[in-house]
Amino acid sequence: MKYEPVIGLEVHSQLNTKSKIFCGCSTEFGAAPNAQTCPICLGMPGVLPVLNTEVVAKSIRAALALNCTVSEVSRWARKNYFYPDLPKGYQISQYEQPLAVNGHIDIMVNGQHKRIRIHRIHMEEDAGKNIHGENLGDPAHSYVDLNRTGVPLIEIVSEADMRSSEEAKAYLEKLHSILRYTGVSDCNMEEGSFRADANVSVRPFGQEKFGTKAEVKNVNSFRFIQKAIDYEIERQSDLIDDGGRVIQETRLWDSVKNVTVSMRSKEEANDYRYFPDPDLVPLRVSEAWKNEVAATLPELPDAKIARFQKEYGIPEYDAVQMAEDQQVAHYFEAVVKMGSDPKSATNWIMTDVLRILKERQLEVEQCPVTAAMLHGMLELIKNGTISGKLAKDVFAGMEQTGKDAKTVVAEKGLVQISDTGELEKIVDGVIAANPGNVAEYKSGKVKLMGFFVGQVMQASKGKANPALVNKILKEKLG
Repeated sequence: MKYEPVIGLEVHSQLNTKSKIFCGCSTEFGAAPNAQTCPICLGMPGVLPVLNTEVVAKSIRAALALNCTVSEVSRWARKNYFYPDLPKGYQISQYEQPLAVNGHIDIMVNGQHKRIRIHRIHMEEDAGKNIHGENLGDPAHSYVDLNRTGVPLIEIVSEADMRSSEEAKAYLEKLHSILRYTGVSDCNMEEGSFRADANVSVRPFGQEKFGTKAEVKNVNSFRFIQKAIDYEIERQSDLIDDGGRVIQETRLWDSVKNVTVSMRSKEEANDYRYFPDPDLVPLRVSEAWKNEVAATLPELPDAKIARFQKEYGIPEYDAVQMAEDQQVAHYFEAVVKMGSDPKSATNWIMTDVLRILKERQLEVEQCPVTAAMLHGMLELIKNGTISGKLAKDVFAGMEQTGKDAKTVVAEKGLVQISDTGELEKIVDGVIAANPGNVAEYKSGKVKLMGFFVGQVMQASKGKANPALVNKILKEKLG
């Protein structure tokens, strides 16, 4: 590559409080349009905001989990702009004195570790939502749903430390994992409770000065954010090569055409005319309050990854996969604590359990193959009742019927053949049917052993004990 990408991310995550940040309206998703509003979140004249204490507590919790310094004093500001879904004509946010600063997240990309710094975390209220009429069969009109107005957000602003779309994706996935671990947000990307803006620029390799950035707004998919960044890197590089100039602007990602499109020229901070909100006093966070919140933090992903490696002896990659989702981590530990081999457990969870969850869009607790069922199947493999190959059929049976491994094995007759006499008959038949291959094997083509094993497994319908098959074949083939 001729140019080096420089990427920073701004993530908006809705906090999962039951009521909004400055009023008592419900934050529940999916209500009828404009059903969850009141004079305060509608910005009626004469109303005053009242801060929801739980919003602050959850914001502190997130800040501490992200290794930030929580400010003793932070201030509320009005961010002024006009948009149909912003009834007050301004958004209550934080500007010069945010809640928290100077945090970091450690990520791993292609086996390499990297630290991404977090510049700041501030609290603010969400805006409403514009619904364009073409989606409702009414292309001549647009509609505004203000249920989301006043839902509490934290905005997490990274430093421009990322140098590839892969790093950006890894950062978002790690941030998503940490916020879910702490319980401050459901981070449901489809419902818009976790969305990201990507600031992307390019510069010639070796140059210290940043290039002009473009901001890609409100992307709510890890895959789309990666594709949008890659597109922007290519677009800006080609533009510079053609003698053009990148302009600072806001762009949107078109997931159908796989392109970013210009939305508006990018506002500078002073375009928002920030000023302290006269209706809200400065927020003070005592040391005692921070300590109280810190004491409630769970074991976070990095600590869990390190413990899994040390306690269970699994590779770092496996530990990362097990720890990314808190419920997957609980599932894994449940299987191991029943007595299963940790590495065997991670192999099956990564290849089969996570596949089920992805295909069916389920949470771990909804998985049809429970931790106890997986442990039961691993025990049958361990004691030689079934082979690893037969275990695939057993797992599929458990997934489809909800029955445990022993029941599936009994009903489908999947018990592994470990009777030496019976296996010798099958091996003799395979040798007799393949005299040419036998001659080649005996002349030195020992790789043909795999062929013979495959033929025996096929003849036994996958039920033959692989270790015994290899032993008998070696004896009979000399």
